[in-house]
Amino acid sequence: MTSDILDFHTHRQDATSALISVHPRQFDPQPGKWYSVGIHPWDTANGYTDTDLELLERYASHPQVLAIGETGMDSLRGAELDAQATLFIRHLQLAHAVGKPVIVHTVRTSQQILDARRQAGLTAVPLAIHGMRGNQHVARTLLDAGCYLSYGTRFNRAALLITPLDRLLIETDDAEATIDEVAALVSHPLNLTAADIMTTAAGNVRRLLMK
Repeated sequence: MTSDILDFHTHRQDATSALISVHPRQFDPQPGKWYSVGIHPWDTANGYTDTDLELLERYASHPQVLAIGETGMDSLRGAELDAQATLFIRHLQLAHAVGKPVIVHTVRTSQQILDARRQAGLTAVPLAIHGMRGNQHVARTLLDAGCYLSYGTRFNRAALLITPLDRLLIETDDAEATIDEVAALVSHPLNLTAADIMTTAAGNVRRLLMK
């Protein structure tokens, strides 16, 4: 089922070999495609409706939805962090209920993300940090908490170098680069080939999404 997923996070609806991230109102599953569904923390600035949450809960168990998110916390955009944390915890609770991982958006909120998960008693819910750009200290904190780290076209080299290969994912997000180009970028600091990275990342996707 997940053997064809390499690009762990993208917003391109026409993407192939990818996990396509959509808002619940955008969810329109197409044959042969895989999705994550969630309410982005930026959406907390303009509010979200009970209908949005109802749709999220309905689609979370859809067979083509393999993860919950993206969701999370952002110190630069969105509502107050307390409000973002409340929404994030709703996603964690839902992920726990359906047995799926959460794709996390975090901007200068890594500790708050981990604190919210711990305070909610949901530390067993797997987290994948998408678009990882934090430094090696942030990476170590997240890795010590069991997170997967997903790298795109921009990343901190020192953080990448301390990321265990069994916790490494790659993504295009909203960049114009192909996933092959991302794999090439990630492979260079690690002294690996792009093919090595693609094989490693695809295996990690399978393991994470089959939990």
